[in-house]
Amino acid sequence: MARAIWNGVVIAESNDTKFVEGNVYFPKEAINPAYFTDSSTHTTCPWKGQASYFTIEVDGQTNPDGAWYYPDPKPAAAPIKDHVAFWHGVQVER
Repeated sequence: MARAIWNGVVIAESNDTKFVEGNVYFPKEAINPAYFTDSSTHTTCPWKGQASYFTIEVDGQTNPDGAWYYPDPKPAAAPIKDHVAFWHGVQVER
């Protein structure tokens, strides 16, 4: 079971993760929506496409753009469609 932990709280948990470029991608339904809000940030990866971001908030502490996902990835990245990955201090246990 993989887990994403931030600020001492498990924010995502799944047995069905994908591993791409050193990042663990969790199915979107595996994240706890209580801790996530949409961000206006977007970036573009040449082979995956446009990424969208979430801000994470746990116990009054925020982690702006601490999670990202590809809602409409390019064909080469289709397996991570609607999967969420983490950075900015989020600990991922595999």
